[in-house]
Amino acid sequence: CSLSAEDEKTMLAWVASGAAEGDPTQTPAPPQFISGWQLPKEPDYVCDIMPKPYKVKATGDIPYKHFVVDPKFTEDKWVRAAEMRPSCLGVVHHILCFVVPADAKSLEQEIDGFLVGYVPGMLPPALPDGYAKKIKAGSKLVFQVHFTPNGREQLEQSRLGLVFADDASVTHEVLTTCAVNPKITIPANDPNYTIKARNRFPLGEWPILGMMPHMHLRGKSFRYEAILPDGKHEVLLDVPRFDFNWQTSYQFAEPLNLPAKTRIECVAAFDNSSANLNNPDPSQTVRWGDQTWEEMMIGYFDVAIPKAEAEKIRDKMLRR
Repeated sequence: CSLSAEDEKTMLAWVASGAAEGDPTQTPAPPQFISGWQLPKEPDYVCDIMPKPYKVKATGDIPYKHFVVDPKFTEDKWVRAAEMRPSCLGVVHHILCFVVPADAKSLEQEIDGFLVGYVPGMLPPALPDGYAKKIKAGSKLVFQVHFTPNGREQLEQSRLGLVFADDASVTHEVLTTCAVNPKITIPANDPNYTIKARNRFPLGEWPILGMMPHMHLRGKSFRYEAILPDGKHEVLLDVPRFDFNWQTSYQFAEPLNLPAKTRIECVAAFDNSSANLNNPDPSQTVRWGDQTWEEMMIGYFDVAIPKAEAEKIRDKMLRR
């Protein structure tokens, strides 16, 4: 995702001097890329996301598509690793997978948790031992897919792979929640439009496993802060140069414990000026929207709830 300052200086000097070839005898071996699943083991469950390959048109805009899969789980499943694999990377911007309970009246409103996402630049997450996400028996999986035409008509068939954990080995249920602010109105030519968002549900003494900021092409920087019970702010993650093409999930080396009643505040800055080379049109006011040329401001984070407490916490934390 980035180079050190020293490496960047070396590369720029090499380019400026004409990018001459070095000693060919010191050429390293080509990197070996994983050709199959990037999960810690072969998946225990695999499904196609679409009922049949989806024809992505060559040009134009495509509204978000939603596909529903019934995995027919007759017992609760604990997921410790998950991966979504598009068959045609060039036309899939992102895929989000949500769990919906068996008795849901609305597949979009009665979500029982976020399972996994695919976005540019993010490796499939694997949770630490003892931590897992729960899919209740009878639940359905709802996939939100954002297709992006690339000039050629394509057939796309994405797949989902899951690695399960034994019930007895799970100590914490992982829930993905967020701080979000949809009230975005970025003025034309504004190089530093800043907004904030806080999570609605205060955290208890539950570990935070990681965070993932989400913005679009005008995203400039993103910061997570813990607002402690005494009012003090503590920076948890600072991303000074957000890159839409590298939507990274940042994981703590060890789960982070915060005091009870802590809230998470996210601060996002957007660059809607001509200095932002990714900016589609700096002359336009930009508001919240699904498409890439619109904007979003979401600070996702994963919280680990002790297994015995998770059921009563889930509805409050995930209420939409």
